[in-house]
Amino acid sequence: MLKRAKLMVAGVLFLAAGAVSASGGGSSTKPLAGAYPIILTHGIFGWGKSTGIVDYWGGNAAYLQSQGATVLTPTVTATNSSAARASQLKTAIQTAMAANNYTGKVHILGHSQGGLDARYLVANLSFASKVATLTTINTPHKGSPVASVIEAVIPNWALPYVGTVVNTLVGVVYGQSSQNAVAALKLLTVSGAVTFNANTPNASGVKYFSYGSYMIGNDLIQHPAMGLLAPICSIGAPFYGMSVWNDGVVPDDSQRWGTWKGGPSYGILTTGVDHLEATNALYLGQAWYDTNGYYLKMASNAKSNQ
Repeated sequence: MLKRAKLMVAGVLFLAAGAVSASGGGSSTKPLAGAYPIILTHGIFGWGKSTGIVDYWGGNAAYLQSQGATVLTPTVTATNSSAARASQLKTAIQTAMAANNYTGKVHILGHSQGGLDARYLVANLSFASKVATLTTINTPHKGSPVASVIEAVIPNWALPYVGTVVNTLVGVVYGQSSQNAVAALKLLTVSGAVTFNANTPNASGVKYFSYGSYMIGNDLIQHPAMGLLAPICSIGAPFYGMSVWNDGVVPDDSQRWGTWKGGPSYGILTTGVDHLEATNALYLGQAWYDTNGYYLKMASNAKSNQ
């Protein structure tokens, strides 16, 4: 019942979007007025709807709405393959659209694995006709050396047992069943990315854009979590022909897909933007750069290409 209620609430947003699109934005001066609905898709271990101060999108979804956009932040399984998560994503979007007789297109902005989920949705689930633009943010299109190192360190015989433990813990924390940490890990490895890309070509008629960022040095003050993972990513990257520059888990060149649009602007006291700060998750990024301005730039680019 709760899941159905959330989808119905999301549907109300599409009703507003249909009205805005039909009127061409009216006399509103908001920069995103008239844009197709924007779908924000989260990465591994992520979530959609904000709960109190625990906001994966760090207020960016609410900000885009304040600028005239209609925004949907669906929640899919925290750990699973992009094939499984994309199916859930499709259901969430279709339910919201059908509830309000909205037949137009949407824009998708996907962070990390959320970008892969969106690519799979468009390429393999007959959804290309419903998507105008697909924008990925710090997405490991070529995989993550960190995932490959983890896979290499854990013996094959132990991987199922480790997966079961992780699945159980994640299930309890997120209140979700059907977790599949092993499938998620294999997808995010470098070899997994090769297979994924071969089976997930760009769809004709959809415009692809990518944004990303990296850390400068190993500043554990600004990047306490990602700063611990960045050296692993940097050491592993050259073995896969990737850049040592990374956001903690994804090399700079792995983040590029379609038309590369760069990353956020920041001052000289900011030592780059890491993987978590890229969404302002838990509000970790806003002290270091203009997160709202960054997301407005991405959404505005999507609108101009609809």
